[in-house]
Amino acid sequence: MTAPMELLDGLSFRASVDRMVDRALEALKIDPGTAEAIKSCASVLKVQFPVEIDGRIEVFTGWRAVHSTHRLPAKGGIRYAPDVGQGEVEALAALMTYKCAVVDVPFGGSKGALLIDPRRYTRDQLRRITRRFTAELARRGFLSPATNVPAPDMGTGEREMAWIADTYKHLFPEDVNHLACVTGKPVTLGGIRGRKEATGRGVQYALQEFFRHPAAVREAGLKGGLGDQRIVVQGLGNVGYHAA
Repeated sequence: MTAPMELLDGLSFRASVDRMVDRALEALKIDPGTAEAIKSCASVLKVQFPVEIDGRIEVFTGWRAVHSTHRLPAKGGIRYAPDVGQGEVEALAALMTYKCAVVDVPFGGSKGALLIDPRRYTRDQLRRITRRFTAELARRGFLSPATNVPAPDMGTGEREMAWIADTYKHLFPEDVNHLACVTGKPVTLGGIRGRKEATGRGVQYALQEFFRHPAAVREAGLKGGLGDQRIVVQGLGNVGYHAA
């Protein structure tokens, strides 16, 4: 098991999210019981499953956390990474709840992850691993158009979403909404144009909006507008590339 994601101040990612939420709940004067209910993760599934790789058996570990079902379906990506853990998945699921609530999108929050370095596997191997992971989630009620809908995240994309949707269709052929079990799928399978660059474009819009508020800019120790800044983009994946 890898170490949990650490931040500069020594807090785990999960603890950092909880601290941020505690500050907001205190400012809103939410009573302690309600505050604890808002913060708590409703359920977490951990699965371990074998897949034959090059003539030998490998056991893979995955998680799917559901932070809140106050609105359905619960929504959140699935990431493939060699350093992910349950605490990180729970924290990301919580952030999905809060993000959806802030912009009044009618979804609860969820997140999933598979402990894997996808660069070490061929396309066919990743397809078989993804299909098995999908089956483990779906058979336990953690994948459904009505209740829990994944999306691409770090290490996954529209290809993996297509595999998930196809596997779900074969597991539940009676579900006429089977393609809705994931978002971020190819346009040819009912996906939305612009989905790939949407997250990076969201970074762009957030920065533009921030610099429209001079008081917030001053509070951050900055001067001028967005065009006056020198900006460093760390990482050039799907988000960083399109944000840049």
